[in-house]
Amino acid sequence: MNMNKIRTYIEILLVSFRLGLTSFGGPVAHLAYFQDEYVNRRKWLDDKSYADLIALCQFLPGPASSQVGISIGMVRGGILGGIIAWFGFTVPSVIALVLFALFLNGSGIQDAVWISALKVVAVAVVAHAIMNMGKKLTPDRPRITIAVLASLVLLFYQTALAQITIILIAAFIGVYLFRKQDLPEGQDVELHYKKKTGIISLILFIAFLIGTPILASTASSVYITIFDIFYRVGSIVFGGGHVVLPLLQAEVVPNGLVSKELFLAGYGATQAVPGPMFTFSSYLGTIIASVPGAIVATLAMFLPSFFLLVGVLPFWNQLRKNNNVRAGLLGVNAAVVGILLAALYDPIWTSAIESNKDIAIAIGSFTLLYHWKKPAWLVVLVTVIAYIGVSLIV
Repeated sequence: MNMNKIRTYIEILLVSFRLGLTSFGGPVAHLAYFQDEYVNRRKWLDDKSYADLIALCQFLPGPASSQVGISIGMVRGGILGGIIAWFGFTVPSVIALVLFALFLNGSGIQDAVWISALKVVAVAVVAHAIMNMGKKLTPDRPRITIAVLASLVLLFYQTALAQITIILIAAFIGVYLFRKQDLPEGQDVELHYKKKTGIISLILFIAFLIGTPILASTASSVYITIFDIFYRVGSIVFGGGHVVLPLLQAEVVPNGLVSKELFLAGYGATQAVPGPMFTFSSYLGTIIASVPGAIVATLAMFLPSFFLLVGVLPFWNQLRKNNNVRAGLLGVNAAVVGILLAALYDPIWTSAIESNKDIAIAIGSFTLLYHWKKPAWLVVLVTVIAYIGVSLIV
C-alpha cells in the first residue's frame, strides 16, 4: 500500500469521524452535513452526482444517509474507503449508546432538557438542508410541483411503502417530462473494483438473508439470534431513521429480549446522539448481551447496506448515462426534496416544537446556519446552551 492511499484513508477517517461527532438531527440532516463537507468543501463529487447517489440510496433498503456516506467513501477510496467512512461516521454514536446502555439507571434521561434542545436544532438543520437542496433540485415549476405533491402525500400517508411509491411515480413523471431534454450527466462515480465483485456481493446478500434464519432456528447461540434479527431488519427496512424503530420493537420486545421500558429509554437516547439512528442496534445489542452483543448487532444491521452498495455501484455509471434514467432521476431528486419537506414537519417539527420558546430558538439556529453561514457543530453547541439558559429563566 503506497503513501497516497494511506493518506487518502486517513483523510476519509478523520473527515467521517468529525461528521460522526457533529451530525445531529437524524438522517435528513446528515445529507446536508455530507453535502456541505464532501461536495461544497472537498469537491469529492459534484452536486449532480451527489443527488444521484441520494436517489440510488433511497431505492435501497437500509439507512439511506449512512449508505450515501459509505458510497462517497467507496468513490474516494474503494471498498476499504467505504468501510472506513462508515466506521468513522458510526463509531461515535455506537460508543455513546453502548455506554448509555451499560450505565442506564432509569433516571428519565430521555426527557432531559438538552435532548429537547437537540430536537429543536434539528428543525433548523433540516430546514437549511431543504433550502440548499431545493435551489438545485427543484429549479422549475414541474419539479417544484413534484416536490410539493410528494410532501402532501407523505403528510397523509407516512409509511415506507408510500415513500417508495412516490419515488417510483416521480421517476416515471421525470421520464415523461424530461426525456427529450439535453441533460447533464454529472461526474462518473469512479470505483476501484470490478463488476464481478459487485455480483459476488449481491449473491452474499441473498445467501445471508436466506441462510441466517435457518441457522438461528437450529442453533441456541444468543449471538446468532442477534445477528439474525438485525440482519433481517437491515435488509428489509425502507425509509431508514424512525422507520426502523417499530420493526426492531416487534423483534425484541414481544419475545422478552428487551423490556418496553428499556426500549423506550434507548429510543430517547438515540435521538440525542449524532450519527445514524441505526446505531440504536448497538444499544439493543448491549442490553441483550453486553458489549459483544453490541458488536454483533451493529455489524449485522449495517452489513446488508455494504453488500447492496458494493453490488449496485459498479453498474451505476452505465445506468446514469441512459437518458431515460437521467430524466427519471430529475423527478426522483425533486421527490426527495418533498420527502425532506414532509419530514421537516413530521416527525421533526411535531416532536421538537412545543412552545413559542422552541420556535424562537429554532429561528435563531436557522439564522446562524443560513444567513451567518456558521458551521453546524457550532450551531448545535450554541443552541443547546441557549435552550438550557432560557429554560432556567422562563
